[in-house]
Amino acid sequence: MLRSMFSAISGLRGHQVMMDVIGNNIANVNTVGFKSGRVNFQDILSQTFRGASAPQGGLGSINPAQVGLGMTVAGIDVLQTQGNLQSTGRLTDMAIQGDGFFVLSDGSRQYYTRDGAFDIGLGGNLLNSASGLKVQGWVAATGGGIDTTTAPTDVIIPIGTRTTALATATSAISGNLDASAAAGTTTSTTLNVYDSLGIRHSLKITFTKTASNSWDWAASADPADTGTSSTSTGTLSFNADGTYAAATGSPISIDLTNGATSPVALPLDLEDMTQYQGASALNGSTDGFSSGTLVTFTIGSGGDITGVFSNGQTQLLGQISMGSFVNPGGLLRQGQNLFGASSASGDVSIGLPGQGGRGTVTTGSLEMSNVDLATQFTGMITAQRGFQANGRVITTSDEMLQELVNLKR
Repeated sequence: MLRSMFSAISGLRGHQVMMDVIGNNIANVNTVGFKSGRVNFQDILSQTFRGASAPQGGLGSINPAQVGLGMTVAGIDVLQTQGNLQSTGRLTDMAIQGDGFFVLSDGSRQYYTRDGAFDIGLGGNLLNSASGLKVQGWVAATGGGIDTTTAPTDVIIPIGTRTTALATATSAISGNLDASAAAGTTTSTTLNVYDSLGIRHSLKITFTKTASNSWDWAASADPADTGTSSTSTGTLSFNADGTYAAATGSPISIDLTNGATSPVALPLDLEDMTQYQGASALNGSTDGFSSGTLVTFTIGSGGDITGVFSNGQTQLLGQISMGSFVNPGGLLRQGQNLFGASSASGDVSIGLPGQGGRGTVTTGSLEMSNVDLATQFTGMITAQRGFQANGRVITTSDEMLQELVNLKR
């Protein structure tokens, strides 16, 4: 009877742990990125009253006779299953669709999380605003290149920083000149040219028909732009079928007096021009841009961060890294929605989202808790009944002991 009481006590303890785990799961039903726990039980040592014996003589085998000595908690698993994604519309909110973890750091140690509720700190660092831990990844070099073979570092999104200007280096005019136009007919288009200081200048390119299949062109500066002048001219000829034949006069020479690099020698590409019957229609295009500030950004499914500047330009700013483990169930909970590596989880493998079995990043969303309330309430009922039944074993054993004591009377 004492044996049954001690077995029941172990059952009480085990089911109390089960209730603790269920209570923690339910408490975190709305915790972003939370992964629910599950308790596993196993029996412990058994007392053997009679051992097993093999068949002998005319008798068959005899099975062992054992009485168990109770149960114990075999383990508490962390269920690393996918939680539902909830849209937030916030640029810095991210969710992982698939396996993997965001990598965070306090400068000396790495942590791993599925909680992608991030923010931008005062220094431009992408971080978890609740803990201050910084998101790890790779920062783009000048020009937008990223070397993901190096160790990840703090991801920085420098909102408000200014990008350098790019002087115009190429220009082109495409479209059609009216083949039926009379000699002396003119048509024009405008080219926007950026100097070395990022200042925009307007050049008017005027085409004048001089003969069949032959046009002259001339470049002139906007009269309102007093610091710019150009006297460049050239010719444009077409084949009998209206296709481009040849052009002269390139590059266009532009003189500036505003302190920018001068003169500017701007190549003019006219090879996409045609001459067919119909109204003339021209389209001028150039490269280059003025200086601008970083006003916003986008994050792709591969974790690539692209900055959008006030001058309309975009530039790759960085790349978010993602960690994966051979056994993610072996990670240690660190609080604050964080996990730490352990000897059971194995070492972290850090790489790009969407590669090496890692999930993709969904921006403007958060991964919610994977706690299933129906499962938890069912587990709560079974834990309660298990605890209650073990309590009945103790009271029944106590009554049996009382009867045994009463035999002396």
